[in-house]
Amino acid sequence: MRSQDIRKEGPEVDPILLGTGWSRQLLDRPQVLLESTFGDAHPGSHHLDQVVDAAKAACLANGLMGAKYFISDICDGVATGHDGMNYSLPSRDLISALAEIHMMSGPFDGLITFASCDKSIPAFLMTHLRLNMPGIHVSGGSMELGPGIQTSAEVCYGTNDLVRTGQMTPDEEFVHKYSACPSCGACQYMGTASTMQSMAEALGMSLPGNAVIQSTGPLQHLAEEAGRQIGVLLEKNLCPRDIMTRAAFENAMHVHAAIAGSTNILLHLPAIAAQGGIRLTLEDFARVNRETPVLCSVMPSGKWPTRIFWYAGGIPAIMRELKNDLDLTAMTVTGKTVGENLYDLEQNGFFASRERYLSNFNLKIQDVIRPQSAPFRPQGGIAVLHGNIAPAGAVVKSAAVPEDMQVVTGIAKPFNSEEAAIDAIDRGEISGRDVVIIRYEGAQGAGMPEMLKTSEKLCNIPGLEHCALVTDGRFSGATKGPCIGHVSPEAADGGPLALVEENDLLSIDIPSGRLELVGVDGKPCRPEEMEKILEERRKRYQKPNLPEKHGVLRLFMDNASDVEHGASVFR
Repeated sequence: MRSQDIRKEGPEVDPILLGTGWSRQLLDRPQVLLESTFGDAHPGSHHLDQVVDAAKAACLANGLMGAKYFISDICDGVATGHDGMNYSLPSRDLISALAEIHMMSGPFDGLITFASCDKSIPAFLMTHLRLNMPGIHVSGGSMELGPGIQTSAEVCYGTNDLVRTGQMTPDEEFVHKYSACPSCGACQYMGTASTMQSMAEALGMSLPGNAVIQSTGPLQHLAEEAGRQIGVLLEKNLCPRDIMTRAAFENAMHVHAAIAGSTNILLHLPAIAAQGGIRLTLEDFARVNRETPVLCSVMPSGKWPTRIFWYAGGIPAIMRELKNDLDLTAMTVTGKTVGENLYDLEQNGFFASRERYLSNFNLKIQDVIRPQSAPFRPQGGIAVLHGNIAPAGAVVKSAAVPEDMQVVTGIAKPFNSEEAAIDAIDRGEISGRDVVIIRYEGAQGAGMPEMLKTSEKLCNIPGLEHCALVTDGRFSGATKGPCIGHVSPEAADGGPLALVEENDLLSIDIPSGRLELVGVDGKPCRPEEMEKILEERRKRYQKPNLPEKHGVLRLFMDNASDVEHGASVFR
């Protein structure tokens, strides 16, 4: 094994391990890296030390030895609305790089990763596929339910605007803050964290039922199972490239559509797939979302928190409903195929127990998860748009857009940063059905931060709820409304979003998949006229002076790929 080969080549390895508490007998065992994001940064990582300890004990009891390493991750909820958000997407690639460094510099044979949230899960999956050594991912589950079942951290987004506009008192705001995150685990809605937990399971890299599991008792048992199962993977030499195949990514895209998952997955899945030489395109996501209906009602686009979704059967229940559309022969970390896992769950009573869980809330399975014959929406939760300002595409979470805003035309209000847009909103310069455009916020322009602060202002300030938002940046998984992101090519890379001017007319047609400039000075133009106007603007275009970026952010911006390739430095 690799661990023993490294020991033979380097006699200094043993004393270093012995100095950290290993015994002579443990040195001869297969060695497993237990890499987690444990830390005090946020509830999604705060409990992972206990989860890792459960897996380590299971490794020890099954003839293995585990070593705990840590790469604490950041929280987008803490980073939002200030310069810290620019570092969010770059942190994904840095976490992936550090996990690779830990794995390759140490005497390890296998890898178990532990993470709950937005950037750390894709980061670890990227590392798994790139290194292709036996491994499992353990997701950290979801928070406990707040008061009224539907309470979540989402309720606090934008409460400062509600207080400022007199819709909420400061005391009422603090009550929401106090109850929004009642325990450790990921936030209780289908944001990027919960969606990525779901993707890890759908890809076959997590044990069945792991995604959005209770972050208390059941998660400990699952971590123990992971500690046992890594030994099986080592014995069989079953590696991530045997599991995360093209078929597995197709399965994951179907699950993503069915759960109305976060738009950020259109960055993360391509970035993960690329580590195994697999190409996922925007058209792949568009195709799958046309074919696959939304089968669950989970916040923010649906009614229930993720805990209720897990009680209803979670990802196994979704995959069972989708079984005719999935490749059931895809391999998983259980050492069995997707189809075999579903059969085993049926036989051991997993699905039968779901009704009993939900009876505590006077709910039925169909309140949360429906069959394909009676979906919550006839098509998936994501739409891909194209047009003269997004020739390479743009993305919107269509499931979170009200029906009366699926097709809109509005007056363009362009800004070269989110800060400028927020200032304009606070000064009352945005109104009615304006279309706020925020550009130079893509991967090469600013690290591709989320525009959650702006989107929440538009939702919460009276009179702005019918405004649309278009950006080459990205959005939180909690975003609601006609918020169109990932506009490509981005403005900093010469994309036509840079050519939009004040009072242009912009048309958004989500059902038809179109995002177009259709007029100037508030007046419509024929398509050929608009094309000529854009050509003239390009001839006289001069890139604005943008704030200089330094350090690791500059490194990311200079090396990140375009959004269709995952906006990653790993090509």
